[in-house]
Amino acid sequence: MIKILRKITPKFVLSGYHRILPFLGALVYRFPAKKIKVIGVTGTNGKTTTVEMISTVLRGQGFKVAVMSSIKFDINGKIEPNLLKMTMPGRFTIQKTIRNAVNSGCEYIIIEVTSEGIKQFRHLCIDFDIVAITNLSPEHIESHGGFENYKNAKGELFKSNSNIHILNSDDDHFDFFSSFSAKKKYSYGVDSGDIRALDIKTDVAGSMFKVDGVDFKISIPGGFNVYNALMAISVGLSLGLSLKDINKSLSVVSGVEGRMEEVIDSPFRVFVDYAFTPNALEKVYQTIRKDFKPNKMICVLGACGGGRDKWKRPVLGKIASDNCDSIIITNEDPYDEDPIDIIDQVAKDVKDPIKIEDRREAINKSISIAKSGDCVIITGKGCEPWICVADGKKIAWDDRQVVREEIAKIL
Repeated sequence: MIKILRKITPKFVLSGYHRILPFLGALVYRFPAKKIKVIGVTGTNGKTTTVEMISTVLRGQGFKVAVMSSIKFDINGKIEPNLLKMTMPGRFTIQKTIRNAVNSGCEYIIIEVTSEGIKQFRHLCIDFDIVAITNLSPEHIESHGGFENYKNAKGELFKSNSNIHILNSDDDHFDFFSSFSAKKKYSYGVDSGDIRALDIKTDVAGSMFKVDGVDFKISIPGGFNVYNALMAISVGLSLGLSLKDINKSLSVVSGVEGRMEEVIDSPFRVFVDYAFTPNALEKVYQTIRKDFKPNKMICVLGACGGGRDKWKRPVLGKIASDNCDSIIITNEDPYDEDPIDIIDQVAKDVKDPIKIEDRREAINKSISIAKSGDCVIITGKGCEPWICVADGKKIAWDDRQVVREEIAKIL
């Protein structure tokens, strides 16, 4: 019924509806964003990890911090998991969370901002002190009606907030985001930028690099996490923190739930990662191949949820086929679509795919065929707590827990 109403309701009515809700939410909760410093982080990949890094930097300097991300609502250390299957929640939930942060004495709140949230004006009535972007690559193409619309939606966050902008100068779309006016701009990168990482070295223990002569080490695998760290460093510098203090705080970051999370380290390694975009998936595979040097890479691959970004399905399958030795294609979040149809679309350009609809069975298969020195990479869900199936039903789920349960049956 809701889907039908959305289709028949004129666009200007829907737009007005979405525009008034954030104002009503802010009104009900007494415009809490005016009483706290708000940092918004957007981008295609890396938002959750970067939000965690920024919060660690600020907490390391004694600030009380709140976080609103795809995995949790954290009010000064009081944590509730985000069970909404929605990175950026509805307007009233956002305003309520900001109010709770203010009431708890928090000085900062860091919000993960999505293009879908911006499209529905959930960012309105939030006075962002800092807005930052990780990177931009094709995503939510069908929902936005094209990549340019997706890019422009991200741009609205910078267009509507002119305080501090923090931008990835190595990203292909840097010029677009740097075109918006701001009181202060900071750019970061490896090849260019105000804040640059030099002498980068990566291995199984994480990444090491220098910024202005200061040696940094982050204990999270993946060279792409250097960019996430650079954003956190840039935020800290924009707030007047020293590189030395930022470094001290970042050194304690040990990992983020469901992001390059190593669940098993012996006799073979098993990683769980949220990656569900082509860019993210390729970087995960490349990182594991380069830094962990496995004998074989075995991947468990789903696809974007039912009804969403169908163009990605064969692309994801081809990336897995180009990088992995064994590819097991399984269910992810089919919603009302036929999961077998989704699996077949992912498998289109995959050589010798193993198709297993049941995700638990697929995970069992991956660890059954793994041998000492191999790596199993399970992508698409990370630490998400549900599998979403037809008729709005949800199945309680955790890739990490399923790995532990299935490996106990085998080893």
